[in-house]
Amino acid sequence: SREKLDALVTARTETLALLAELADRQPFQPEPAMEKALRKFCDALIDYTASAHFQLYRYLADNKERRTSVLTIADELYPKIVETTDTILRFNDKYEAMSLDNSIEFLAVDLSNLGECIADRIQYEDQVIAAMNGRSL
Repeated sequence: SREKLDALVTARTETLALLAELADRQPFQPEPAMEKALRKFCDALIDYTASAHFQLYRYLADNKERRTSVLTIADELYPKIVETTDTILRFNDKYEAMSLDNSIEFLAVDLSNLGECIADRIQYEDQVIAAMNGRSL
């Protein structure tokens, strides 16, 4: 499970770095370089979200984890994590399907909201990871 957790943290770190790079581009302009940066971020965001599912939650769902304390915290937090996944997917769907010409005015607010969502998700993931490592947060 250590390798799975490391893969999750790596994907998460890459996503956060790209989010910071994207936020630094403000004020946003609907230009090709901006669209490319946004697409790269969205790809990393989806990779991170999928990594969390496959590296962490799938491990738990496949009954590979036997410790009750870990399963209890995972069961408690999983619905909250699902909410963050829904927010992430909505963001990705919006900016994947829409030209920046039509959505640039919303991007700063949407990125801010997404950043808060990712921060919440990281807190939930860290609680599960800490439980898996025999610690509590």
